Amino acid sequence: MSSIPTELHYTKEHEWVAGVDDGLTLTVGITAYASESLGDVVYVQVPEVGVTVAAGDAVGEVESTKSVSDIYAPVGGEVVEVNAAVVDDPSLINSDPYGEGWLFRVRLDGEAADLLSAEEYTALTSGES
Repeated sequence: MSSIPTELHYTKEHEWVAGVDDGLTLTVGITAYASESLGDVVYVQVPEVGVTVAAGDAVGEVESTKSVSDIYAPVGGEVVEVNAAVVDDPSLINSDPYGEGWLFRVRLDGEAADLLSAEEYTALTSGES
């Protein structure tokens, strides 16, 4: 399994969040664990810019050769940017889930879901939680 970046926060649904400690605009993606579990990602649906989401809302989906999975908003706020590159080339989620494979950005104005540290997420994905 890929290493889990320590500077990010995570959800139990396998999304990652960047910028939790340093700003009001947060970047959201799905983890390497999720992308490896899904297999080859062939389609991504992200929320529209301008949509207000609440923590825990299903806001999009990722389709792979194996299954379809919902994407959940880890925080509440307004979607201010989506990654058009990942919509055009969904395989970016497999090749670079923590970089070029990010999904959308949210301007925080609501609550966050229960976010996990990298250590807590490692324990979750190792079956130790």
